[in-house]
Amino acid sequence: MANCIVNYGFSAFILFFYTRHLLGSALPWARAPAAVLNFNCMLILLPVCRNLLSLLRGSFVRCSRTMRKQLDKNLTFHKLVAYMIALMTAVHTIAHLFNLERYNNSRQGLDDELSTALSDLADTENTTYLNPVRITNLDPQQIPTYFAFTTIAGLTGVVITLALILIITSSMEVIRRSYFEVFWYTHHLFIIFFAGLVFHGAGRIVRSQQRTNPPHNTTFCKDHPDDWGQIPECPIPQFAGGFPQTWMYVIGPMVIYLCERLVRFIRYMQRVQYKKIVMRPSKVLELQLIKNGFKMEVGQYVFVNCPAISQLEWHPFTMTSAPEEDFFSVHIRSAGDWTDKLIEIMKKVPEGAEGPKLGVDGPFGTASEDVFDYEVSMLIGAGIGVTPFASILKSIWYKFKDSDPKLRTRKIYFYWLCRETHAFEWFADLLQVLEKEMEERGMGDFLTYKLYLTGWDQSHATHVMVHFDKDTDVVTGLKQKTHYGRPIWDKEFEQVRKENPTSIVGTFLCGPEALGKVLEKKCAKYSDVDPRKTRFYFNKENF
Repeated sequence: MANCIVNYGFSAFILFFYTRHLLGSALPWARAPAAVLNFNCMLILLPVCRNLLSLLRGSFVRCSRTMRKQLDKNLTFHKLVAYMIALMTAVHTIAHLFNLERYNNSRQGLDDELSTALSDLADTENTTYLNPVRITNLDPQQIPTYFAFTTIAGLTGVVITLALILIITSSMEVIRRSYFEVFWYTHHLFIIFFAGLVFHGAGRIVRSQQRTNPPHNTTFCKDHPDDWGQIPECPIPQFAGGFPQTWMYVIGPMVIYLCERLVRFIRYMQRVQYKKIVMRPSKVLELQLIKNGFKMEVGQYVFVNCPAISQLEWHPFTMTSAPEEDFFSVHIRSAGDWTDKLIEIMKKVPEGAEGPKLGVDGPFGTASEDVFDYEVSMLIGAGIGVTPFASILKSIWYKFKDSDPKLRTRKIYFYWLCRETHAFEWFADLLQVLEKEMEERGMGDFLTYKLYLTGWDQSHATHVMVHFDKDTDVVTGLKQKTHYGRPIWDKEFEQVRKENPTSIVGTFLCGPEALGKVLEKKCAKYSDVDPRKTRFYFNKENF
């Protein structure tokens, strides 16, 4: 075994001996990142195969929650792989720029005698050579540009690098949030990226020495280039480019992704009917939809397409309906050009009439699906991030009505942070029904909810002060009064831990990343090292 490894290493050393002499240390700096690129390009498509992930998540439903949480971080993994691709592309490109300079200098005879002799090697058909720069009748300064735009390796390298730059820059948070269409369309340059990647290796610019009969003794012949072809020990060395390998890495993920897109297209063609279109306060649109064969779980999300706005754009929305209802609903907040256009279209639809054609892809699983796996749950929504918890709270209401014996959840803490008072209105009705239902069943302590208003003016503050002694809140009409400002999370976590001294508490967030980091730290801080005592598990929506 050891001899095989030594022989293989020696053979590899011999095969690239002259190539390494010509290029120097830039050779491994080009080849190693290329291998890493192949591996990462194999991974990059898998985290965005939503149907595959939902299938896997369903398969792991009885496995550890840790495995399911890793699947919920698919977009984080996708971004990390993309960063690695960008880094390795930069290293690979810079290394090849140095390689091209060495090739050019050797072709011009500016390096040592051996490098010049290696660059001059070629047969009559120009198929066996070491230096891929074959042009000699151009200005040396123009050769790199000529090579970049006339060879397969150079041209595909330029194309995939430009595509990658556009994809990454358009994926920045500020672009994605403010100009989602730019992000959406530019991201589809991945098709050009993968096409160029597959053909890039066909250029075969890094070439290795081939075996000859008799063998070419590099140890001796490297010092006698003038004797090549004239003595038995030194036949003229033969060279060939390596077989392209990238396609072997990416063909599997590409086939899986094509199947994913086929499933999405089939779902797009299925008819979606409107049950109800409701305009809520604060520019929030509620769509109640019906689709044959559609089955959902709490907290799941769908992708929605409206061909009247764009044939290609799909936008994710968490469903606010419960699985027990005979329809599924989404609440869409005005947050960009696409949502603004959709709201304007829906406003013009006559009451009771069918709206424009919609395509719906999904449903897809999220962390919120696991809420009923915990005896105690903390649900935290910020702004429109309350939508998955609307589904959960509705489902709980139906389970209580039907006296579902499978409901193991015994306590829920619900927190909603919002900037505007009007934003509470569309959700207050649901909370009022839940509040009444729990009291009638003698389970008022089952749901503890706290609403936080983070923005208000002086007139609102004065109005609250005048009516502070009313039994119901002036904003929501609920018995639980609205809090002003932001929650003191240390106080909230301490209270939950005190009230549930031996429970595993699932903490679920749908909101900004900054709040997620805070809550994740609090979960770690207030989790007891003793597994028999209170432990907090953090879960965040990612889509």
